[in-house]
Order: sequence, then structure tokens, then C-alpha cells
Amino acid sequence: MEHYAILGATVAGAYTVFGLTGFGAAMVAVPILVQFIPLQFVVPMLLLLDLVTTTMVGLRNWSSISRPELLRLIPFMMLGVALGTTVLARVDSRWLLVSLGLFVLLMTGRTLIASTARAEEAAKAWSVPAGVVGGVFSALFGTGGPIYTMYLSRRLPQIDTFRSTIAAVILVSAVARLAAFAGSGLLHQTDLLRSAAFAMPFSLLGLAIGSRLRKRISADSVRRVLLILLCASGVSVLCRGLLMH
Repeated sequence: MEHYAILGATVAGAYTVFGLTGFGAAMVAVPILVQFIPLQFVVPMLLLLDLVTTTMVGLRNWSSISRPELLRLIPFMMLGVALGTTVLARVDSRWLLVSLGLFVLLMTGRTLIASTARAEEAAKAWSVPAGVVGGVFSALFGTGGPIYTMYLSRRLPQIDTFRSTIAAVILVSAVARLAAFAGSGLLHQTDLLRSAAFAMPFSLLGLAIGSRLRKRISADSVRRVLLILLCASGVSVLCRGLLMH
């Protein structure tokens, strides 16, 4: 029962972040949930939530999506998702947790550095590593959003176009992962659908709260809180992975 309370609160908080920023739900939720739920269960469960929430956001802002950027990323994203799914199904959880902890800390450090550096426009060729690496981390941890963001934020200066496109990218990624996870057996786990059904109202509540708060809370305030949370979560997951036997 306690686990369900933590699950509901975590999902609500994570999707509040998603409602505010257009990404980041998995970056918040996964490091917390893996403290008491196996990673191979958490990632498919959040995938089912992502399918609903990103569809809602994407359909609402369909006209703002940059289709050239979306089409440029998709082929390489598919390759990354296939690679990541294979690793998730076969590699020991300990090393996946260590990788997740390091990834979260690296993303936090990268955000801190980027805040003081002037962002220049990225070349189109960066869609190749962004798509592959983003697909791998989407499949492994559900955390490909920051990778796609690093690329798209330097290609799409208009904030509405960026938000809509990143939501569409995450939606396409979710559909690709759904097919890959179904083929690997990750969607056939006991209680997966029940847990996702329990968490779904909390994800929709968080999405609604985040969408309402977007115009009332400054981006800098959201960023500071998120960085503190991510740093703590990254250290926690890294320690858990290193201490597993």
C-alpha cells in the first residue's frame, strides 16, 4: 500500500514537470521509482503513461510541430530504440542503475554549464547522434527527452514550435518503444497494466497542474527545483546500483 502511495505522488510530480516543460517526466520519476520497483518494470509502465499524456499534448498543438525536424530524427530514433530495448531485456539491473545515475548527473551538469553558455544553432547532421542516443536512453530509462532537447532547442528558437515538436518526438518514441517492448516480452509482466491504470489518473492530474502553472511560475524557478531534485535522484540511484550484489 505504501508503494502505491509513493507511486501516485511520484507520477503526479513527474507529470507536473512534463506539463511545465514538455518533457522530463521520466527523468524525475525513474530515479525515485527504481528505489522500490525493478527498472525493467518501471520503464514499460511509464511508457504506457507517456502514450496518453504526449498524445494529449501533441494533438493540442499539432499545427506547431516542425515536421522536417521530426522526420529527420525518426529513422535514427528507431535504431536507438531497438538497441536500447535489447540491452534493457538482457543486461543486469545493477549496471543499468549505475548508468542511469551517471546519465542523470551528467545531464544535470550539462544543464548548469549550458545556462552560462551561448547556444549556437546545431547542424542538421547532429540529428544522427541525437536520434540514436535519444532512442537508446528512451528504451533503457524512458529518459530520451533531454537528448532530443539538446538538439531541437538549437534548431527551433520559437518556443511554441519547440514544445510541440519535442512532445511529438516523445510520442513517436513511445509508439516505437511500445512495439519493441511488446516483441521483447517487457509488456507481459504481471501487474504491469494494473499499475499503469492506477498511476494514469495521477499522470493526468500532474499534466493539468503543470499546464496551469506554466504561465504562473518562472522558467528559472522550475529549473532550479528540477536541478536539485535530479542531482539528489542521480546520486541515490548511482549508490543503489553500486551497492547491489
